[in-house]
Amino acid sequence: MEFSRCLYIISEALAKDDLAALKFLSLEHIPLRKQEAIQEPKAFFQALQEKGLIDVGNLAFLKELFYRINRMDILANHLDSSREEMERELQIPGRAKVSPFRYLLFQLSENITSEELKCFKFLLGKELPKSKLNTENTMIDVFIEMEKKGILGEDNLKVLKTLCDKVDKSLVKKIEEYELNLCGEEEMLITEGQTKSSGEGCPEKSSGFTSGLLVQQLEVYKMTSRPRGVCLILNNHNFARARAEVAELKMRDRNGTDVDAAALKKVFSKLHFKIAEYKDLTAKEIRNVVNIYQGEDHKDKDCFVCCILSHGKKGIIYGVDGQEVPIQELTTSFTGRNCRSLAGKPKVFFVQACQGDARQKGVNIEVDSGEQDSSVETDGRFQLDCIPSEADFLLGMATLQDYVSYRSPSQGTWYIQSLCQHLENSCPRGEDILTILTAVNQEVSRKIDKQNAGKQMPQPSFTLRKKLIFPVN
Repeated sequence: MEFSRCLYIISEALAKDDLAALKFLSLEHIPLRKQEAIQEPKAFFQALQEKGLIDVGNLAFLKELFYRINRMDILANHLDSSREEMERELQIPGRAKVSPFRYLLFQLSENITSEELKCFKFLLGKELPKSKLNTENTMIDVFIEMEKKGILGEDNLKVLKTLCDKVDKSLVKKIEEYELNLCGEEEMLITEGQTKSSGEGCPEKSSGFTSGLLVQQLEVYKMTSRPRGVCLILNNHNFARARAEVAELKMRDRNGTDVDAAALKKVFSKLHFKIAEYKDLTAKEIRNVVNIYQGEDHKDKDCFVCCILSHGKKGIIYGVDGQEVPIQELTTSFTGRNCRSLAGKPKVFFVQACQGDARQKGVNIEVDSGEQDSSVETDGRFQLDCIPSEADFLLGMATLQDYVSYRSPSQGTWYIQSLCQHLENSCPRGEDILTILTAVNQEVSRKIDKQNAGKQMPQPSFTLRKKLIFPVN
């Protein structure tokens, strides 16, 4: 009964696209003829049971399927597993039941935009019946029809590569990586504990001894939805209430923060994010706003960005009432467990706030610290607590633990201004976010508060599994 109830609960959490993906990845085990009659998840699970692929105490294939389609929330909440566990399991020879070919096609389908899908259908106009190329058919449907027609198969990728070359050359690279790794697996000769490649039969293979399977290039997060997602900006400027209610903090207004907010709105609008700015929030209001976006359905979005501009100290930010909000509380609100529609998708946080009191004051430079007379904190490592252990998070902090971050009342903060400039210059070139943040680190670290020789070093922390690139087009 518990097993059946588990399957029922999972089936209720699946969308139409999820079911289509699960069926497609199972085609080597459940033939298309039988799949055509399956229109709901419960029937799919029944088919898996009839084939002996799942049963009480045997959920390995089910776990693999949900891992493959990036439903980490179901893995964690209902199957007592995790991304890390599945990655370890699937490295064991013979454990994976989804064929590399099938998984390749699924990955390609996830990276093909709606416009590119139209191109595929147009180019296949003479190969496939028009009824199979209507607007409702997905890329998975197209792949299935290509297989039926005999122009696509595990050893027949020529037509697919030709199509991808005309539509998006990056897709060709993914196919070539698959072919190269397949050749590597098939032609590695194991002799006396050494691994040697025969060097024959596979293009672009290196000869001689290798350390094992060829290393794949990192995958790239899907970033094709319009809008890409929400860019939430929490912009705290006026701290008069904090000065009145928590006098000992002596918080000044954050002049210049609106310059930062304007720069963030400009660059993330260009990157096709929907901007949502909230100004001068108390700690309670910050929590309320975060709860709103935690509860939204991000199913049709590829990413979530949150930019926090406020006073702070190690591991916390301040509301305009001088009350504290732990950064960890904000980030963990968007884990796969707490916000299921963002499971497997990148969650990006940029925090412009001090993380301590160690500072030197300049003439026209202010610091984003709420306190002026407290002692310097020197223990602990805030970033280990602020960023969730779950995958797919990026936390960009303006400064290291224990230190202040600098802000010009007229030009904005060193960190946010540098970040926006590098995003605007580098995203059109296709550079990934970690490369961009490294350049930001370099630029900000070179700046100096000449009056007091003050310096600043930003710090990114992340659990990203793929390259994160924000396409401009």
